[in-house]
Amino acid sequence: MRALVLGGGGVAGIAWEVGILHGLGETVLDVDMIVGTSAGSVVAAALGHITPEEAYQRQTTPSPASANNAIGPAPKLDKLLELFAKAYSLPPEEAVPMVADLSLSADTMPEEAFVKVIGGNLPSNEWPDRDISVVAYDTGSAQRTVFTRESGVDLGLAVAASCSVPGVFPPVTINGNRYMDGGIRMSNNADLVAGYDEVLIIAPMTELAPPPNAKVITPDREAFEAMGGNVLDPASRIPSAQAGLRQGRSLRPH
Repeated sequence: MRALVLGGGGVAGIAWEVGILHGLGETVLDVDMIVGTSAGSVVAAALGHITPEEAYQRQTTPSPASANNAIGPAPKLDKLLELFAKAYSLPPEEAVPMVADLSLSADTMPEEAFVKVIGGNLPSNEWPDRDISVVAYDTGSAQRTVFTRESGVDLGLAVAASCSVPGVFPPVTINGNRYMDGGIRMSNNADLVAGYDEVLIIAPMTELAPPPNAKVITPDREAFEAMGGNVLDPASRIPSAQAGLRQGRSLRPH
């Protein structure tokens, strides 16, 4: 059994992951399961319907100004990164409710508009035939939730929930519950595939505890510089994708 794990990392992370996958070649998608968290859920959902090359072309095609501004200016991340660092240092029963409080109380764009932006950037809002897991957190129960095709939830809605960065984007309502970013505790949630024989983790942000049998790809120095200081800045998209493609090609077996 083989699994591909795609981690969180904002706009830059989406683009870099797409570049990596295109550079590695389509055989990298010959897996039994794809787990997507936050940015990784966008990539997983897209690659259920289009090829890595097509996804790369979408990332490297300049967007009109109206598209880049659809979710507002790139937010400052200093306080958010401090919050995540604190959350990672606390036990889950303390960390997740703390972050959930921020998610629920923050002044953000309207939920309906956010969901529309996320869904509109996917090739399809229908679940693909391949097995994909999309990770989010329930702000009420503080429990991790894994959405799949069998969940009966629109794919675009599940991805929006996984991408709901606390304090930046609104939590997303699904069946009466409100969900936030799936990377609250682990940026990649690779523990979900701990029992698989082969695991490839593509991680814009370092995973805390990858499975012992996992191969982990993180941004090299050039890619890290291309992604810039704010991974939610739309301006990081094209250089991040290009850096990912270069890095992916360098890792392809010759």
